[in-house]
Amino acid sequence: MKRLLLSLALAVATFMPTAHASPEAAVMTDVRNPDIAPTTDAQKAEIAALFTQWSAALGTGDARKVNALYAADALLLPTKSNEARVTVQAREDYFRDFLKKYPGVVATIDASPERIIRVSERKASDTGHYTFTTADGTSIKARYTFVYRQDKDGRWLISSHHSSALPESSPGA
Repeated sequence: MKRLLLSLALAVATFMPTAHASPEAAVMTDVRNPDIAPTTDAQKAEIAALFTQWSAALGTGDARKVNALYAADALLLPTKSNEARVTVQAREDYFRDFLKKYPGVVATIDASPERIIRVSERKASDTGHYTFTTADGTSIKARYTFVYRQDKDGRWLISSHHSSALPESSPGA
C-alpha cells in the first residue's frame, strides 16, 4: 500500500506545476486552459505542416517514406489493424499493406470537430478527425492523435500515432 501511495504521489508531483520549476521547464500550451499560454500561430503552423508532410508521404505509395517520419521507437496504433506497431519493420509492413489496399490515398484534416495542437519545447501533439480518400473515391473517416518529439537535430518525428475509424461511419455501426 505504501508503494502504491508513493507511486501515486510521484505521478501527481511529476505533472503538477511547482513554484520552483526551472525556467527551462517545458510549458504545454492549450487554448482551452487560461492558466497555460496559448499555442502561437507559428507553432500551430509548424506542427500542422508535419501532418501535410505525412499525408504527402502516404501519397507516394512508399511505406519507407511514410515510416521515415516516425522515430525508431515510435508506437503506431493504426486504423486498419488491431496490432500495435512498435518497430520499424512492423510499421513498414502495415503501411505497405495499407498503401496496397488503398492506392493513391491522401489524408485531409476535417474541419469539425476542432483540431487541437499543443506544443512544448521538444514535444507536440495534434488531435482531431481526418478523412482518408483513395484515387477511386473510397473514403475512411477517422480520429487521430499524433505525438511528436524533436530529435537532437531539431527534426520533429512522430513518437506515437493513434488512428481509429469513426464508429458512426463504420459498416454495421
